[in-house]
Amino acid sequence: MWDQIYLPIAGSLPLSAACASLPIVVLLIALAVLRMAAWKAGLLGLAAAALVAITLYDMPVALVLNASAYGAAFGLFPIAWIVFWAVALYRLTVETGQFEIIKDSVGRLTQDRRMQALLIAFAFGAFIEGAAGFGTPVAVAAAMLTGLGFSPFYAAAICLIANTAPVAFGAIGTPLVTLAGVTGLPLSVLSAEVGRICAPVSLFIPAYLMVVMGGPGTLRHVWPGALVCGVCFALTQFLISRYVGPYLTDILASLITILGLVALLHFWRPKDAPAVATDTSRIPPRVLLRAWAPYILLVVFVLLWGYGPFKALLDKATLVFAWPGLDGEVRRLPPVVPEPAAYPATFTFAILSASGTSALFATVFSAVVLGVPVGRLLSIIGRTARDLVFPILTIAAVLALAYVMNYSGNTATLGLAFAATGALFPFFSPLLGWLGVFLTGSDTSANALFGNLQVVTANTLGFPPELMAASNSSGGVMGKMISLQSISVAAAATGMTAAEEAKLFRFTLKHSILLAAVIGLIVVVYAYL
Repeated sequence: MWDQIYLPIAGSLPLSAACASLPIVVLLIALAVLRMAAWKAGLLGLAAAALVAITLYDMPVALVLNASAYGAAFGLFPIAWIVFWAVALYRLTVETGQFEIIKDSVGRLTQDRRMQALLIAFAFGAFIEGAAGFGTPVAVAAAMLTGLGFSPFYAAAICLIANTAPVAFGAIGTPLVTLAGVTGLPLSVLSAEVGRICAPVSLFIPAYLMVVMGGPGTLRHVWPGALVCGVCFALTQFLISRYVGPYLTDILASLITILGLVALLHFWRPKDAPAVATDTSRIPPRVLLRAWAPYILLVVFVLLWGYGPFKALLDKATLVFAWPGLDGEVRRLPPVVPEPAAYPATFTFAILSASGTSALFATVFSAVVLGVPVGRLLSIIGRTARDLVFPILTIAAVLALAYVMNYSGNTATLGLAFAATGALFPFFSPLLGWLGVFLTGSDTSANALFGNLQVVTANTLGFPPELMAASNSSGGVMGKMISLQSISVAAAATGMTAAEEAKLFRFTLKHSILLAAVIGLIVVVYAYL
């Protein structure tokens, strides 16, 4: 058994922490400075993590390789498994023309620009985030707003700011599944913690959007819409994340919000709104129901997969095994743990009960409902696999990097260093997640990189580890609007110039910093009060 060490450089915490940060520094420089492709940056960061583990921490090469393989395997299943089928379902709706009907049904509800922003940028964007994630919401919502007459710049800016609160639960809960995997904390607890951090922000983001669009005067004219939007989303987000789990939080919260706004528009509209507002009456209910059927089926299957007796039946096919050459081969020592203890490494292959499998069934049944031939369905799945090769490679590389850092003791060194912030750590904890998403463009990646670091630091300082881990994902959502990937996606979707792209970054930066600080203050309140 190999014992971890936490101060490998002359027994000095500052020097050891500086060296321990090298893999993250390499990854972030590759992404933000060298502008390398994410998968290349991930592999480069993994190589740096392996080098640091072997040369500075004296970790045996075999353990480094096994930890890498263990992390990559978790990245492929269940993480990439969820992402793949979420995107496949979305592609099915796009290629069969159903998504155009979905977009049209939302876009027809009002001609008022402010209400369109609430419906499309916030509510519909959150729906796409929950269903697919990974940049899709900003691209689709920004393009829709541009098509409705918004300037490309403001369409992109509004969608970037709106795509905050739902990010932690994106792609059927992928960021939180990752966070639970790297920290070993219960997924249900993490979901509830993130929900209670993000819900207060979700409550005021719609009003904040209106102020960004035109100042307090704009909010004064449409405050009922902003109120309904915020209350519907925040309350549903809080309840679903706490009592159901992360998989359907965004989807159900966004659908309830859309329905709430539709109900409101039946008896209220802004006084200065256009006299004539279109609605969905020109789309036959049967056509509308058929278009939304794939996501209705997704909700049904995810709920079914979470039903206790049915889940127990599916779990009979689950295979749990110790990861060869790693489980019990590494020992963690004080002060990271109270007593010396073996670091477990068990892999759970829940092929039937995994949430990604519920999305698979939703995809297949949707194809049946939409009358898609088997050959065409396989073609869509094949193209999805082709397009996701590099994103999945990125996920595997980043998870491998994170696991090497965890098992080598690298993460523990950084955690001890962050513990030096003492009483201020609850405020800075979300900012670490914010930095991770700003530079990697992914809440999933930020959770993989810093999730366990948050837990180590929290345990050292005596804060609830679940809260600090959740703060990483919650703070990370505010970094999404300024990540290079999100800015590029928004610019491409709206046809902006390079100069406007730089302006967009400057515009969203101040909002990102302000909202990240708000998350920090919320976490401080929960940590101390």
